Amino acid sequence: MEPLIHVVILCFLLLIVFAIIQTHNLFAIVMLLNIYSLLSACFFVLMDAVDVAFTEAAVGVGVSTILLLSTLTITGSFEKNKRIKPILTFVIVIISGFLLIYGTLQMPPFGSSDAPIHQHVATYYIEESYTETGIPNIVTSVLANYRGYDTLGELFVIFAAGIGVITLLDVNTNIKNLSMFKNDLSKSLIQNHILRVISKMLIPFILLFALYVQFHGDFGPGGGFQGGVIFASAFILYTMLFGLKASQKLISQSWLEFFSALGVLLYTCIGMIPLFTGKSFLNYKVLAQDPLQGQHLGVLIVELGVGITVFSIILLIFIAFTKQVSIIGEGK
Repeated sequence: MEPLIHVVILCFLLLIVFAIIQTHNLFAIVMLLNIYSLLSACFFVLMDAVDVAFTEAAVGVGVSTILLLSTLTITGSFEKNKRIKPILTFVIVIISGFLLIYGTLQMPPFGSSDAPIHQHVATYYIEESYTETGIPNIVTSVLANYRGYDTLGELFVIFAAGIGVITLLDVNTNIKNLSMFKNDLSKSLIQNHILRVISKMLIPFILLFALYVQFHGDFGPGGGFQGGVIFASAFILYTMLFGLKASQKLISQSWLEFFSALGVLLYTCIGMIPLFTGKSFLNYKVLAQDPLQGQHLGVLIVELGVGITVFSIILLIFIAFTKQVSIIGEGK
């Protein structure tokens, strides 16, 4: 039964891809991408990759859709007609797709015990992860411990992306200038009292769930990436319903910029502490007398750093797009 469900979901994903290619309405494309991310998250759950599904649902279905819709308010909702048909691009895509499919023929069958990945470090992680780190969730122990360098690099990428977006959009951070943004996102929702009342009830639960995901990642699906995204989504919802000015009274853009750097600095400093005791970078065992407690404490702190940076960067990017929409509306 489960393989049949896999085939059905993959067929739906393929149909959505063809629908996106044929559609010229950008709003419809964003909605199709939203459905694609949702189906992908469902597929990841069926493949027992719950942490990946969690991230896809939070980022792909939630925040990415909001940012794309914000972009459409600047660019318009329809694709411009092209006089030149991209035949060369189409041929390149077909050839690349054929080569990728051909490459998959050399891969071992799914779930095969003879696959190279099962002959390298995967078995070691499964057998020794809890003994060495004391963390029940193997995914968290791998990301924050064994692959701590990679996770730190990903965090730097997120931080650089946020700084790049802010720089490109040239956003003014002075809250006194927010009075010019008369065409705020809340204008279209300010009369909808039902949404505003329900959102006031939901936002505390969203924040509480984000904290649960953030600090429960050691024992189940979750962690800094997912928790930071969910925490940011609560502030995005508040901004959409009550306006950018009201949101920045809660936490200003200057504080968000500070927190975005603080999370990266926190992760890096925790990794550097072992260097002063002659240990390797990101060796959390020195953080406590009991090595397992040190590992647990180190993972908890670096995940907190990830969550702080992800929350700040996502909210900064949303604010940057929101201000651009308001400036364009003011110009019109």
